[in-house]
Amino acid sequence: MEEPLALHPVKLYVYDLSKGMARRLSPLMLGKSAAGTAASGGHTSIIVHKDEFFYGSGGISSCAPGGTLLGPPDSVVDLGNTEVTEEIFLEYLSSLGESMFRGESYNLFEHNCNTFSNEVAQFLTGRKIPSYITDLPAEVLATPFGQALRPLLDSIQIQPPGGNTFSRHNGQS
Repeated sequence: MEEPLALHPVKLYVYDLSKGMARRLSPLMLGKSAAGTAASGGHTSIIVHKDEFFYGSGGISSCAPGGTLLGPPDSVVDLGNTEVTEEIFLEYLSSLGESMFRGESYNLFEHNCNTFSNEVAQFLTGRKIPSYITDLPAEVLATPFGQALRPLLDSIQIQPPGGNTFSRHNGQS
């Protein structure tokens, strides 16, 4: 008789890097409120196997949940459970870090922490992160304000301080 596979909770941490400024300015910029969205001035990460994993201009990083200098998340989204073991997950992350999610591939609008969180969520649970997070960068760029600021915004590199650059052997001897 086979043992049932263990289920591991998967969560999405959502941080507002603008400390509320993006929410206050979004009606002017977008014509609607962007309250609660990571892309409105923020950052997302995936929590699984007792660690937080995120992507920025330094590549894939990990830390204890809430362990970056960003502190606790502004909101937490329960993404469900996964049967993916920690060993398989770490190999998957290593592969992503060597291909799609290298630090030099980071782009604030098209290939960012939300792109990473969405990719990892689908791998772990078969489901995407909420569309209000993934759709907002395109909504910002569709506005005259977003187009005017795009050259400046494209140069922004986000790497939350306090994490460790991920490698397959991180924390292992």
